[in-house]
Amino acid sequence: MDIKGTPMQMKSINKKRVLQCIQEHAPISRAEISAKLSISKPTVSILVDELIQEHWVVEKGNGEASSQGGRRPIQLYFDEQAAYVAGIDIGGTKVKMVISDLSGTIVSQCNFPTNQYLEQGLMIQIRDKLNHLVKHAGIKQEAILGMGVGVPGITDTVNGLIVDAPSLNWMNYPFISEAKKYFSFPIHIDNDVNVAVLGEQWLGRAKNKRNVLFISVGTGIGCGIIIDNQLYRGTTNAAGEMGYMVTNKNDMRQNFHPLFQRYGYLESVAGGKSIGKQLTMKLQKNREHPLFKKATETELSAKDAFFLAKSGDLLARQVIDEAIEHLGFGIVNAACLLNPEVIILGGGVSQSAEEILFHVRKLVDQYLPSSVDIYPSQLGDNAGVLGAVSLFLREHESIIRHSW
Repeated sequence: MDIKGTPMQMKSINKKRVLQCIQEHAPISRAEISAKLSISKPTVSILVDELIQEHWVVEKGNGEASSQGGRRPIQLYFDEQAAYVAGIDIGGTKVKMVISDLSGTIVSQCNFPTNQYLEQGLMIQIRDKLNHLVKHAGIKQEAILGMGVGVPGITDTVNGLIVDAPSLNWMNYPFISEAKKYFSFPIHIDNDVNVAVLGEQWLGRAKNKRNVLFISVGTGIGCGIIIDNQLYRGTTNAAGEMGYMVTNKNDMRQNFHPLFQRYGYLESVAGGKSIGKQLTMKLQKNREHPLFKKATETELSAKDAFFLAKSGDLLARQVIDEAIEHLGFGIVNAACLLNPEVIILGGGVSQSAEEILFHVRKLVDQYLPSSVDIYPSQLGDNAGVLGAVSLFLREHESIIRHSW
């Protein structure tokens, strides 16, 4: 591959290639890097020396003689503790924060309720919590390279705006400009499901996969999409709004009433909030059911529904089966269109992922023209925060920028 540019550009490009080579193949020698990248040994040696001086790379071994004679080459390793990144997942109910090293190892973490700080003081709370995490991890403030943030809504990643986040009641919220009042390091934001799919590709079930769908089933339903190794955001950053899919046109015409303003059909029949609401309504019509009184006093949750269904409750089983069928048809539609290598199921409802996947896989195998692997999220509750770290490493223009 010919790479052209000015001498300074060439040096920067080659330096990134050398570092990435060390990240992916360590332990590795200078000679092996030269052979893999087709860069001359003297050039590799100069670049490696700079990376060592900048603390991105460490060398181990002293070139002692091997059993076959001659000297073993000094081995190079990527220094995963050269810097740290903050990852933040802002949800409708809680904010989760971590500090991670450059390999995705979490060194410190915490969470706090969203609503308590949403109206005022959210940035101050994030700043204070981050200072606490830095102190707890025993690292210096200067070691924080930057911060990645996932938000449940449509984001304008270029201008740093939260265009529409219904669960946070944010519209055209200038997140980055507000954050800059409290943080001196660079910050990158994106939709929370986009962030989660990056996390799964970096460290989870989608590792080494170039075409990935991450489907998050919580109160709403969203989808993070990676096509040919690139995060796909769409023309207006609204790609992956799977909750708006229609899986029953007659029901859509006759009975569709959004649970929340700006929510779609599929999440109204298969989202977590919908599952709990549907079960509550059925119980309210059945005076003989042991939970009739509870259902008249409070709305049951999706967690209640899955528990009751597993315990043999027929009404709960009916609600769960119908929701899973809608979700399954939505997944079939998405997979037909995008032909991914793997589909990852995450979000709050994925706590019951194994039961959901058993039925979804049957539907997908029956209706999909080609097979696809479907798994629960490997990162679980950390998909958002580690995805936020991955987002920063991919987007930030630095020597350590990932270029998968």
